Amino acid sequence: MVSASLRRGALAAALISATGLLITTPAAAEPAAPHIVGTSTEPVYDYATAVRESVWVTTDLDNDGDGAPDTITVDLIRPREAAEAGVKVPVIMDSSPYYQCCGRGNESELKEYASDGSVTKFPLFYDNYFVPRGYAFAAVDFAGTSRSTGCGDVGGREEIEGSKAVVDWLNGRAEAKFADGTPAVADWTTGVVGMIGKSWDGSVANGVAATGVEGLATIVPIAGISSWYDYYREGGVPYYPNGPAGLAANVGGRPAGVCDALYDQLRTGADDATGNYNDFWAERDFRPDAGKVSASVFMVHGVNDLNVETKHFSRWWDELAANDVPRKIWLSQRGHVDPFDFRRAEWVETLHRWFDFWLQGLDNGIMDEPQASIERAPDQWVDEAAWPADGVADTAVPLGAGDGTTGTLGPLPAAADSVSIVDNPQLSESAAVSDPNAAVDGRRVFLSEPLKSDLRLSGTPTVTLRIKVDKPTTELTARLVEYGSAARINYLGQKEGIVDLTTESCYGESTDADDACYQDTAKDVTTSDLATLSRGWVDAAHRDSLTTPEPLQPGEWYTVTWPLRAHDAVLAKGRVLGLVLTLSDTEFTSPTSTGATVEVDLAGSSLHLPLAGTTATTHLPAATAVPQVTATAPQPATPIADRWRNFR
Repeated sequence: MVSASLRRGALAAALISATGLLITTPAAAEPAAPHIVGTSTEPVYDYATAVRESVWVTTDLDNDGDGAPDTITVDLIRPREAAEAGVKVPVIMDSSPYYQCCGRGNESELKEYASDGSVTKFPLFYDNYFVPRGYAFAAVDFAGTSRSTGCGDVGGREEIEGSKAVVDWLNGRAEAKFADGTPAVADWTTGVVGMIGKSWDGSVANGVAATGVEGLATIVPIAGISSWYDYYREGGVPYYPNGPAGLAANVGGRPAGVCDALYDQLRTGADDATGNYNDFWAERDFRPDAGKVSASVFMVHGVNDLNVETKHFSRWWDELAANDVPRKIWLSQRGHVDPFDFRRAEWVETLHRWFDFWLQGLDNGIMDEPQASIERAPDQWVDEAAWPADGVADTAVPLGAGDGTTGTLGPLPAAADSVSIVDNPQLSESAAVSDPNAAVDGRRVFLSEPLKSDLRLSGTPTVTLRIKVDKPTTELTARLVEYGSAARINYLGQKEGIVDLTTESCYGESTDADDACYQDTAKDVTTSDLATLSRGWVDAAHRDSLTTPEPLQPGEWYTVTWPLRAHDAVLAKGRVLGLVLTLSDTEFTSPTSTGATVEVDLAGSSLHLPLAGTTATTHLPAATAVPQVTATAPQPATPIADRWRNFR
């Protein structure tokens, strides 16, 4: 919850106009804004006759090496009546690489243009809904994509500074031109900007906010990246090779060969061979600059997102919290899905109020409401005061040897207890987590007793293992699994938790070229024996440093601690919690070392859980015997590797 004084201070900072004057509320400005009625904006402007224009913003960059400053294309739509009346409006901005190559939203919409080059269609509903309510909408093409020049550098300086230059232009600090070369001046806007976008679009919003640019009042990152190192690897383990260079080439819109030198730099800088964190990745890591963020942040993320994993929102959230950034969060059970496609009516209403507060200065009380909205079960949402949950405690759970095949979570092991794991690179996740009482080559499973009451996880679990390895390094993989039959969101399905319907719903006004109607969706639910709640990987040589790996000496003992993905879930009474340990994971990652044998000293090993509201001894009792669990994991609709590459 944001205090009244903090909210007022943040709001004042957000409402610095291009002229440098503090506006207490837009309604107090002259002339009066007819789109403001009480504490809400209303659709009083005609969408069909709105001003549609394109400008090219000049940057200080030239990474395509042609000797001319790189330019960023901005396609704009804004209410004509407001401009004619001298009413200045704020800007909602979605900066994206996908407007021509791949499309936006569930229906993969592209920008469309008339024969004279003027924009006629904007993807998504933001323009249809918000322009009649007194907002401008800016659809910005990343450098190197669509009609922008330069070359895309995937989270790097060109990408961030190019989008930042648009905010600067909207505040009179940068130059732009129309297609005919005449100057374009943004004298129609208050200079107050909100950035929004899913996936890569949300990632650049995080990056621009981390520059501290004046005029950016809020960002709404949906499944956005906060560190590109974390997108392509974890703990020194690459997920897959040639990531940034391949992604840049996939979305690039420049003539053949223009950006080849930049792609070579991306391949060299990424350093796939080592998995190290280096200067290349530091440039693409926004979290250290959280202290510069002056914008508020409204995050949305799926706790089962296998593309942009939950570490991206959780680690960014922690940094923002440490710097007292005003913030709000929605956590769904889906995968990589926009809230417009899983909670449409509530999302549009909430986003409307968020933008009215932060961009129009309307004190509608949204910052006095609960900070977090969390999907507990399919379409069952609860609001909470904070995330992680209030009162969360890191609870250490020891590992026991159990019956020799399946271990236990809970009892203290005997000092001599140890288990061995022999690497099995062919072991899939489905096989690793199924039938936990069976002996399966390449895994060790540790089970709790059936829960005596509900168990709340809220935050980031970690695993600590004391190990001895027969090779200089090995990948270590951990999965936290909930066993027990239940109806669950099918995030492994074709659309990651939703299904398309044959009906449509409309949000905003339409023209023949750009309608405001979108295909409805419903939840995709399946009954399954288990749910893999969280995953985590580490290269053992990177146990103490991501920049300077230290090989292990065979036969010596080492302690390795690594995080799993952040999660929020309530495990029902009677369920069994499992920790599944394997070594190299060729389904989710591309390990450079395989074939090791690892001995695990159980006395020096533990699982740490972020438990809310109680202690592990109450909800996770010491196991007296290994429970017998029959469970088969659901199969993904598409290969896991393909899902990682579906970045949109």
